[in-house]
Amino acid sequence: QVQLVESGGCLVQPGGSLRLSCAASGNIFMINNMEWYRQGPGKPREFVAVISRGGSTIYADSAKGRFIISRDNAKNTVYLQLNGLKIEDTAVYYCHANQFWGQGTQVTVSS
Repeated sequence: QVQLVESGGCLVQPGGSLRLSCAASGNIFMINNMEWYRQGPGKPREFVAVISRGGSTIYADSAKGRFIISRDNAKNTVYLQLNGLKIEDTAVYYCHANQFWGQGTQVTVSS
């Protein structure tokens, strides 16, 4: 079992920045890739970014150039830096590792 706990979501104005965190616990030795997904209102859950244990990253087109995924293996934590936020970035952001999901953290972009 792996437990994932996200934090850092809040209300932010368009153009603003935010950093999300996801702390992993439990059988963390099972984890290689850690991912962020998001689900906006009335939309399906979608992939945002992934980072391997070695630090290789892949981003969704919507995230390229604005979001940065990173991880601290010593702290078993993955981060998602959100920059240049747009209203359409409003969503619940979820952390995912192996078949485990966190509970999500709400990001609302609004003026």
